[in-house]
Amino acid sequence: MSNNLSATNGPGRPKDLAKRQAILDAAKILFLSNGYASTSMDAVAAEAGVSKLTVYSHFNDKETLFSAAVVAKCEEQLPPLFFELPDGIAVETVLLNIARGFHHLINSDESVNLHRLMISLGSQDPKLSLIFFEAGPERMLNGMERLLGQIDQSGALSIDKPRNAAEHFFCLLKGAGNFRLLYGCGEPLIGEAAEEHVLEVVGLFMRAYRTEAA
Repeated sequence: MSNNLSATNGPGRPKDLAKRQAILDAAKILFLSNGYASTSMDAVAAEAGVSKLTVYSHFNDKETLFSAAVVAKCEEQLPPLFFELPDGIAVETVLLNIARGFHHLINSDESVNLHRLMISLGSQDPKLSLIFFEAGPERMLNGMERLLGQIDQSGALSIDKPRNAAEHFFCLLKGAGNFRLLYGCGEPLIGEAAEEHVLEVVGLFMRAYRTEAA
């Protein structure tokens, strides 16, 4: 992900940040509606209301822009601070916050459309699939792995394989419901139904990794 923002602290900097956000918003719209191959940097510039030179000043190429757009989408629901263990906050509360954010993210229209796009492109462009995986799922798995390692060290839960546990956690949250949604034969859980699912998954996870002393 490129950070080619102006290094100055003058009046132009907020404008640069606003343009960068406009570019990311435009990229998310166009990649999802037109696909990766049919989305040009010229089209992104036009959608964002900036010049193509401005797009390239923030993002070196289309792959970098695509990766940044995926990261931005993920961080809307799961910012990096979610994967921390604050003092005085119960582990279950931390896990519930992550679970709610992740469940909302994967069932959003943007996420579903993006996953469908990547499935269709997977056999055509494995490099693009890898960019998506590293920008989205891999970043969340790494954050969750680090958090679960901290939880294990705190003694709140006993997690000897944090990476495996992170995968279990997210897969449980996705469940069969997300598969039905991706296949177009189901509706996302919302409201009380979504909360019930999240509570059940986190409860199951807590029981699976509870220390013997607990």
